[in-house]
Amino acid sequence: QVQLVESGGGLVQAGDSLRLSCAASGRTFSTDSTGWFRQAPGKERELVTSIRWSSGSTIIADSVKDRFTISRVNTQVYLQIDRLKPEDTAVYYCAAKKYWSGFEGLRSWSYYDYWGQGTQVTVSA
Repeated sequence: QVQLVESGGGLVQAGDSLRLSCAASGRTFSTDSTGWFRQAPGKERELVTSIRWSSGSTIIADSVKDRFTISRVNTQVYLQIDRLKPEDTAVYYCAAKKYWSGFEGLRSWSYYDYWGQGTQVTVSA
């Protein structure tokens, strides 16, 4: 069992930066990868970026790769967001995947085992 708690969201202006945090606890040794997903109103949950704990290898959506960075320090996983845009407005979720199933297995929310409650990011123009 792994528990995940996101923090760092809020109301910001376009062009601002945010750092979201994901605190993992419990049986964190079972975690292979941690990903960030986001879900905007009326849209499906989509992958933002993900990191494999053992290697540090990452994947990231093309739409955010120039502005978003994922990193891990022990059991804390961070999402650095720079030059925020209104279209980044969404609930951001941290998710943990127990077992490695290839990089393709990191791209869909359905392959992750544990989820946080999410943190709201609202970007005004």
